[in-house]
Amino acid sequence: MKTAPQAAPIDRADLRRAFGRFATGVTIVTACDGTGAPVGFTANSFTSVSLDPALLLVCIGKTSSNLAIFRDGGAFAVNILAADQTELSNRFASRKVADRFAGVGWQAGPTGAPLLEDCAAGFDCETHDVVDAGDHLVLIGRVVALERSIRPALVFADGQYLVPAALTAQASV
Repeated sequence: MKTAPQAAPIDRADLRRAFGRFATGVTIVTACDGTGAPVGFTANSFTSVSLDPALLLVCIGKTSSNLAIFRDGGAFAVNILAADQTELSNRFASRKVADRFAGVGWQAGPTGAPLLEDCAAGFDCETHDVVDAGDHLVLIGRVVALERSIRPALVFADGQYLVPAALTAQASV
């Protein structure tokens, strides 16, 4: 039996650009630390997992300063951003912002995790599982509550924010 030729090592930057070709929604994942202070980060690694039970997943980089809070906290929320929330996405993606929640409206969901105002949708979750996956952890959450609006969602692809025309037209009707 012949073996396949050894594949060349994958260039990390090229891999990131190739992954970026896939359009995704933009989320802010939130939780509260041990003192009750809200923490959060921008993520586009999010998907539904199961309807019964209601499960979703989101990924967090192992270099995150808030990794332990999300890994060990027992609860988190996923806030799907609306098309006009690019500034909020950028704020929660920046490591240079001291207080990401300054001036941001939110309320605690049933688990205590922050649900941000004016989002396209929000899911309050209890941690169902945490899976080690390379340079990230996969947080699997069991949805205990949700909110949704008719606002069009923010989309990200090829390194830029997008608002699909169909969603924009639908929202204006």
